[in-house]
Amino acid sequence: MSWRALTAHRLRSFLTLLGIAVGIAAVILLTSIGEGLHRFVLAEFTQFGTNVIGITPGKTMTGGANPGFPSSVRPLTLADALALRRVPQVLQVTPGVTGNAEVEGNGRLRRVMVYGTTPTLIDAFKLRIRSGQFLPLDDPDSARNFVVLGAKLQRELFGVASPLGARLRVGSMQFRVIGVLEARGQFLGIDLDDMAYIPAARALELFNRDGLMEINLSYAEGANANQVADAAKAVLAARHGREDFTLVTQADMLRTLSNILDVLTMAVAALGSISLLVGGVGIVTIMTIAVAERTAEIGLLVALGARRATVLRLFLGEAVVLSAAGGLLGLVIGITLAQALRLVVPALPVQTPPMFIVLAEGVALVIGLAAGVLPARRAARLDPVEALRAE
Repeated sequence: MSWRALTAHRLRSFLTLLGIAVGIAAVILLTSIGEGLHRFVLAEFTQFGTNVIGITPGKTMTGGANPGFPSSVRPLTLADALALRRVPQVLQVTPGVTGNAEVEGNGRLRRVMVYGTTPTLIDAFKLRIRSGQFLPLDDPDSARNFVVLGAKLQRELFGVASPLGARLRVGSMQFRVIGVLEARGQFLGIDLDDMAYIPAARALELFNRDGLMEINLSYAEGANANQVADAAKAVLAARHGREDFTLVTQADMLRTLSNILDVLTMAVAALGSISLLVGGVGIVTIMTIAVAERTAEIGLLVALGARRATVLRLFLGEAVVLSAAGGLLGLVIGITLAQALRLVVPALPVQTPPMFIVLAEGVALVIGLAAGVLPARRAARLDPVEALRAE
């Protein structure tokens, strides 16, 4: 009877379920984009491995030291990096100094990011050499003026010609090209292929810096990140006399980042759910109109012996069928739009988790149930004599 009541007014029923369908489609599309961005950002952070601890100069937490206590921050040095190699379970220690400088070679000039590091970078961050070699194992304090080019920087300066052995000016210093890296793409908006890699000591000199900008530790698989972090903290605190640095494990960073992205995804879903609310209001409106139109029918049903609970389920069934059908249509539309968006814009990550599909349909059913309660109760409470008089 519920189904016949809906098919008797096909256009009205379709327009009503379309309100739910649009809401579900909006939620599916927006959450698919949000979840895709979530996975993309996490993949960006983990492309160099998950067993990484980052150390930066300066303490980010507020302390309670006496006002007369020295407040100057001791910079991180190459000697600090060497000392951290003794920490148990640590495999690679990679110091880093970043800056922007003009790079001139083969008669061409570009301004790119220059990264000062050590030979451990190649293993710690899983980089690959396309030609030549990476920075050699020199004394960190007196490393030779060698430079390794990213794939894009090599192509822009030298084209198809081999740059190995060529002289290159980086800022105010001269370097010799000894290698070219395989293309790696971007990392959080930074083009890793459009960079020049030089020894950390030379970068400190080039950018006139007193200390390193960061030290990254790579530790063994299966090792406890907190234990490694505590050991590294103890080594540096002993060298500096106090804890004037910040140490962050990648697990902590990923956990915080994941929480932020989860909130973003839920916020995006909440925006889409506004359409669902509108669809729910539409169901309430249509079901209220249906009760008014079918007052005599309800009176006849009750007069013939139908229980009030039966009348209640009848109208609730109509509301739930409308919302369920709208939910299924919305899922089809939303998933289709998400896949079409992936094809049209391949760079935009779009992912629709099955959990979201089940949850969206469940929400549609709940909305239909909630929207149909008031009209259904009104129908069930009608007096059969007064209802029959409505004819």
